Amino acid sequence: MARDYFQLQDKIALITGASSGLGAHFAGVLAEAGATVVLAARRSDKLAEQVAAIEHSGGAASAVSMDVTDPDSVDRAFTRVAEDIGNIDILVNNAGVADDPIRFLDTGEEEWQRIVETNLNGAWRVARAGARHMAAAGVAGSIVNIASVYGLRTGAMKVAYNVSKAGVVQLTKSMAVELCREQIRVNALCPGWFLTDLNREYFESERGERYIRTIPARRMGLMEDLTAPLLLLASNAAGGYMTGSALTVDGGIAESPV
Repeated sequence: MARDYFQLQDKIALITGASSGLGAHFAGVLAEAGATVVLAARRSDKLAEQVAAIEHSGGAASAVSMDVTDPDSVDRAFTRVAEDIGNIDILVNNAGVADDPIRFLDTGEEEWQRIVETNLNGAWRVARAGARHMAAAGVAGSIVNIASVYGLRTGAMKVAYNVSKAGVVQLTKSMAVELCREQIRVNALCPGWFLTDLNREYFESERGERYIRTIPARRMGLMEDLTAPLLLLASNAAGGYMTGSALTVDGGIAESPV
């Protein structure tokens, strides 16, 4: 009999940046696989909508307010989840921001700090808090840091984003080496271009459509393209010996000429 490796019953998963886009999709995927999911973000109204949608589909979900750029907010959120729901088994470290294309010479302090503070410092802050809670509780957990294909290669007009996501990849590898003895796996999921609220306007423009034609797969990613990769990294049954990996789901971008 074939084994269903992706079942997550009795697991608690916390997903940051879960009010929309990839984070909302990840929360729905883990809930459908049987996990109790906790959606974290700053926008409580949007979180409520996502929680309601998951519960309507038969899943178990709740929300917690979290600003990944605020250490006190992160600590409060993890403490509240531990007290009200239980010890987390899975952390999907997804919160992030992007910016409009901008030349390196035109990148200002404010743009640089905003992106690096959220994408890299925020990822480190959340991962540290999650790992501390898992280690203290003796949980054999899984942390999935959402990086980007641009953490593995480069591209013009997005230097702060590229650097922040490259940092997330190295954060993942460093964490994985140290946390093995705590029975905590850490991997990075590196998506290519997926249509979200952050990039919709650009990719629906003539310029964006021209860019899509340069992707080897000749299309943007669909949310469903990330479902099985996420479950592989999240599940100890499926990916129990997998740690320190950076898994690309990018339509071939990482292998194409820069």
